Amino acid sequence: MPRPIEALVHVSALAHNLGRARAAAPDARVWAVVKANAYGHGIERAFAGLRGADGFALLDLAEAERLRALDWRGPILLLEGCFEPRDLELCSRLQLWHVVHCEEQIGWLAAHKTQQPHRVFLKMNSGMNRLGFMPAAFRSAWVRLNALPQVDEISLMTHFSDADGPRGVDHQLSAFAAATHDLPGERSLSNSAATLRHGLNNDWVRAGIMAYGSAPDFPSHDIHHWGLQPAMTLRSRLIATQQLQPGDTVGYGSSYTAQQAQRIGIVACGYADGYPRHAGSDTPVLVDGVRTGTVGRVSMDMLAVDLTPVPQAGVGSKVTLWGHGPAVDGAPSLLAIDDVAHAAGTIGYELMCAVAPRVPIRSAE
Repeated sequence: MPRPIEALVHVSALAHNLGRARAAAPDARVWAVVKANAYGHGIERAFAGLRGADGFALLDLAEAERLRALDWRGPILLLEGCFEPRDLELCSRLQLWHVVHCEEQIGWLAAHKTQQPHRVFLKMNSGMNRLGFMPAAFRSAWVRLNALPQVDEISLMTHFSDADGPRGVDHQLSAFAAATHDLPGERSLSNSAATLRHGLNNDWVRAGIMAYGSAPDFPSHDIHHWGLQPAMTLRSRLIATQQLQPGDTVGYGSSYTAQQAQRIGIVACGYADGYPRHAGSDTPVLVDGVRTGTVGRVSMDMLAVDLTPVPQAGVGSKVTLWGHGPAVDGAPSLLAIDDVAHAAGTIGYELMCAVAPRVPIRSAE
């Protein structure tokens, strides 16, 4: 039989979470962000749950081609724009909308020969300091674009650096408003955190991490607070058990020492499957739906868990690394990916995207 680890993508959860974005921004259109192969969920699988979006936003031209192959005829936005002049040819052929964030991209458009003008999103660097024109240079960039016959409609956008934290968005909103107050065009400002936490309701909101069932401002709020559902479950089974005596150690480096007699289970999951190697002891996990914790270092193919809360567990018992677990006393069990990520000192985004190619992934309701 195959190794028991697998990941499930919950199509109905994706659709539910997209609905939460619409409810939070009822006057806006919604981009479903599917960059990084739909945050590790797979574009083809995620599409089934996100096809109710008004458009899809991503980075990679090959991923845009995959969406068109799924017969998506609506808007597709390249969030980092084109990487070289010839990318514009594919934008013309696939009718892609694209971000313009630097002078070079304007020059490429000026030299591009096309019969169909392009829809572009002019990006401002309002404080994130990654991509975009500084506020003082934004208007001149807009004037240059607006003069090009290769350009049709110009929308305006920025990206928030602190929508999930105490600094908030006001400083960037002020910079954006001051530089764009009399410029025409639709606006796209809000990522998941700005949409949920700040209630910003511009023309296009970008549903990224919230679409996949992770809270954008965890641990301030969790998925239950925002009414989100996990879209991915990573699960496996116990393949062995061990009985420890006081003083026994577990795993490489002997980083865990039993303080008393203790039974542990060995799970078919390790860092080669995408589970974080830096996750320390007590990272949460479900065994037969009961919450417990990891023990010792994560190995390439295995990790150990404490079976004290689940004395009946044995070889073959179900293990949920994150997502939906089996029912316990008739009630469903759930381990949010944010809880695992937080314990491992990372974020849910990384865990989703890190699931390894060797892990089978399939769609589920």
